[in-house]
Amino acid sequence: MTPLQALQKYFGYTQFRHQQEAIIKQLMSGGDAMVLMPTGGGKSLCYQLPAVLLPGLTIVISPLIALMKDQVDSLNINGIPAAYINSSQTTGEQQDIISRLRSGQIKLLYLAPERLFSSESRLVSFLKSLNVNLIAIDEAHCISHWGHDFRPEYLMLSSFKTEFPSVPVIALTATADNLTREDIKEKLALHNPAEFVSSFNRPNISYKVSPKKNSYQQLLSFLDERKEDSGIIYCLSRASTEDLAADLRAAGYLASAYHAGLDQETKARNQEQFLRDEVKIMVATIAFGMGINKSNVRYVVHYDLPKNIEGYYQETGRAGRDGLPSEALLFYSAADFYKLQRFAKVDGNEEQSRIMLKKLDDMVKFCQLQTCRRQYLMHYFNEPFPDHCGSCDVCLTEFKRFDGTILAQKALSAVVRLNQRFGTNYVIDFLRGSKSEKIRDEHKHLKTYGIGTDVSKADWQRYISQLVNQGYLQVTDDNYPILQLTPASDAVLKGQQKIEFTLAEDLEVATEIQNPIYEAGLLQDLKTIRFNLAMNENVPAYIILSDATLLEIATYLPQTPNELGRISGFGEVKLVRYGDAFLQATLAYCHQHNLASKIDSKQGKVPVRVRKSTATGKPSSGKTQRESYDLYRAGMSINEIATLRSLSTTTVESHLCGFVQTGEMDVKEMVPAEKMPYIQDAIASYSADRLAPLKEILGDNYSYAEIKAVVSWMKRDK
Repeated sequence: MTPLQALQKYFGYTQFRHQQEAIIKQLMSGGDAMVLMPTGGGKSLCYQLPAVLLPGLTIVISPLIALMKDQVDSLNINGIPAAYINSSQTTGEQQDIISRLRSGQIKLLYLAPERLFSSESRLVSFLKSLNVNLIAIDEAHCISHWGHDFRPEYLMLSSFKTEFPSVPVIALTATADNLTREDIKEKLALHNPAEFVSSFNRPNISYKVSPKKNSYQQLLSFLDERKEDSGIIYCLSRASTEDLAADLRAAGYLASAYHAGLDQETKARNQEQFLRDEVKIMVATIAFGMGINKSNVRYVVHYDLPKNIEGYYQETGRAGRDGLPSEALLFYSAADFYKLQRFAKVDGNEEQSRIMLKKLDDMVKFCQLQTCRRQYLMHYFNEPFPDHCGSCDVCLTEFKRFDGTILAQKALSAVVRLNQRFGTNYVIDFLRGSKSEKIRDEHKHLKTYGIGTDVSKADWQRYISQLVNQGYLQVTDDNYPILQLTPASDAVLKGQQKIEFTLAEDLEVATEIQNPIYEAGLLQDLKTIRFNLAMNENVPAYIILSDATLLEIATYLPQTPNELGRISGFGEVKLVRYGDAFLQATLAYCHQHNLASKIDSKQGKVPVRVRKSTATGKPSSGKTQRESYDLYRAGMSINEIATLRSLSTTTVESHLCGFVQTGEMDVKEMVPAEKMPYIQDAIASYSADRLAPLKEILGDNYSYAEIKAVVSWMKRDK
């Protein structure tokens, strides 16, 4: 089997992305590889596909338990036998996996680095007894002190090449500057590795930076337009994640908090609820997100300033992994910069402090840009890019230039009168004539005190930032940064140098990456089917099929299994396991609306609009569900409806449960009243995350349909 054939068979794609094919060939020939590929660019496939083609075992080193489970679930659903060993398992579960490894039944084994080389571990000697053909180090930047997420346990991997000298190693990361890249290669002892650096551009993500003024109200306005979308909001402190999550819940949003201080059970529960779309918003510190493969995250908000560009880029990259339009919003204030400046310094290590402060300074420059933000990101990673992307806030903003000489003279005079001994906030308060007690009495008698009262604090911050950027003011690197003049300041003060400031005009209408025409009612039906399949399989919905795959079905309306096989994301195994459910729903919808297949027009992305219903201008409401509901109310059983409409019983059940959850249908029409308390008790005791254990507990007298109906009813009740 060729790599391309394996790609189609297991993953459902007809062509490779970025440099995947070249990377796979390098590993298949026995060479080491160093891979930099953007988040969502398909790094995992670079070792998962060789694992299928190579005869033995592939070991994958991953830093997080959640990531392991996510990837293993996805691989198993694609028909690739995979497993993990970590602290969440019982001894019996681990022994079962070891037995399967000995008999060659597993193709990929996921491990945390500390499992391998801890003093009491005998895992390495056991692995050396197996036929190991490939080793993959995911999130490889964790091994470098210069990386943005150094993890000491990754240093143990330096002995991997000694233990497995002839086994090819692939090191993968989404973000690493040149210094970090060299450090990774050296610490892992890679042997003449081929380096693969893919484009860092994520064209489906739009970037915006907003002043951190009334940020909570700004956030609510942003979220109000995205109530059905999944998103991540990053905060600096643990306390602020919990406070903001609580505020959002009070405002009616499904939000949870995540940070390193929570107990393991709470973190796992919150993360699982987010992955399963039971919680729409995760408010988190940077402890959350590494390796999160949730493909339908539509936005990432940084409520506080990130520490560096690498972290910012990786965190924003968790949006839009399915390739659909997504957003990155960052709230910036100078106060955040000064706070982080103190934390960036490393005691006893002047060189590392200098590097960290430089990275923070680069982050601030990104926030203060008046040129294309995407170009800045690409140039940071040494990638050429034009000066206009057309989808960041700077490129979509009209900037008006005006004579700011007098304003500049006022600001510079204030710095002079204050003897160049105070920071930006004090200078601004002095200019605006603040009555605050922090303004010294002797300063209130100076001529320049209060000469800028007609200018808002936010505007003064912008003007002073522009003076710094233009070289007429400078900020010291002290623990308490102060504003000082530069050699160029004197000409401005003497009226010999004209200064221009820029003012942002109203935002233009964005030229969005548009979705193709699709049937919104069918898309909703497909999501309902996917949700119920995911509940039965005990996996997040996006592992069954991504939003992008469902969107393709709702766009091209495949009518046969062969046509469905042309939809991206449908490999052979998924076609057999799930194809019928999605195909029958599509056929029923097309019959109802007199629509034909459009699969022959599938030639890539076509920038057009969403189909709306003619009656209300809103997406159609899923008439195929309504038809199942009407037949059920007419007295037909679920099996009879499924036979009549050529649907699976699972599909009909999901249709009916949708009406239970909206309240249009009484749950007791599907579940006898006497069964309700027992099903509720089981759900309360064991949760609704997995239907199979609930069915086992309740016994043969309870059907999956009854259990799902009660789950839907309880969600409505919440």
